[in-house]
Amino acid sequence: MRIAGRHYRTIALAADGCSVEIIDQTLLPFTFKLRRLQSLEDAAQAICEMTVRGAPLIGVTAAYGVALAMRTDPGNASLRRAMTTLGATRPTAVNLHWALARMSETLQPLAPGARAAQAYAEAWAIAEEDVRCCEMIGRHGLKLLQALAARSPGRRLNVLTHCNAGWLACVDWGTALAPIYAAHEDGLPVHVYVDETRPRNQGAALTAFELGAHGIPYTLIVDNAGGHLMQQGQIDVCLVGSDRATAGGDIANKIGTYLKALAARDNDVPFYVALPFSSIDWSINDGLAQIPIENRPAREVTHLAGLDERGRRIEVRIAPTDATAANPAFDVTPARLITGIITERGVAAADYAGLAALYPERSEARRAGA
Repeated sequence: MRIAGRHYRTIALAADGCSVEIIDQTLLPFTFKLRRLQSLEDAAQAICEMTVRGAPLIGVTAAYGVALAMRTDPGNASLRRAMTTLGATRPTAVNLHWALARMSETLQPLAPGARAAQAYAEAWAIAEEDVRCCEMIGRHGLKLLQALAARSPGRRLNVLTHCNAGWLACVDWGTALAPIYAAHEDGLPVHVYVDETRPRNQGAALTAFELGAHGIPYTLIVDNAGGHLMQQGQIDVCLVGSDRATAGGDIANKIGTYLKALAARDNDVPFYVALPFSSIDWSINDGLAQIPIENRPAREVTHLAGLDERGRRIEVRIAPTDATAANPAFDVTPARLITGIITERGVAAADYAGLAALYPERSEARRAGA
């Protein structure tokens, strides 16, 4: 997508052909800056500290982290260390482990001397695949938005999002925002209500930033306003991303998503989830029981970062100094609350039969125990 008229991707090979450049998302929306990753440790730190975030982008970053490790030392011990180090960074997003498994399967059979070049090639292939998937999610989602807009000709279509599932969460296009970008380019009058998404405020800092840069009208709202807007008939559709979906259609997404789904059901508002195939975990059925939920530092809850009146970036405490804070980063939305799942292959019902119809090869592998 574009920033100030220039096309960017969130991650790309640097001009030196070996290091990797990323957009430092911890500085947004106030500072747009590229950061260079030069080692396995750099990649792991970028994932842990959320310099990069979003399930698809985490997976691509991990793949490039393996490539950086192989450039330094292509031996078996180094490969195992890369898998362990990167695999321990964040637990909920399944794309991370999918990408690492793919890198391992590609590199393990090779002689060490051939691994570095192949690792870079495979990481690049994973990135390109993500771009294609997200573009197709946009096309399939556009059809849904067009159908909803056709119910009220001449009126803008109001979409509610939660967290950031745009191009900053992927390599390009995004998942939940891809249909919105496609709608905007198609001339559909679309307006986005953007949840702030406490505690890290990805909606305020990232979704608002990228929508504004692309010229898409939006309104930033506090997290608890979504239900009120639905009651007032101001939301036509909810559209969110996912860090992991089960084979049965449950999804894990940023904390607060479940509450939006409940409000949507109570107000007859369609609730769609957009995700690529790499976010589906075919090994599990029950999201509540089987999806690991990441718990992040309490400081993200007790403190807020922003700019002061002089334009300086500061962090302030908003809770008592002795406050105890819990910070689960994700929640699980049961399949029964989801209208449909938008993937690169089309829109599926949020259940095993629906997903299996789009991915028959995965359902067959599951039956075979693979």
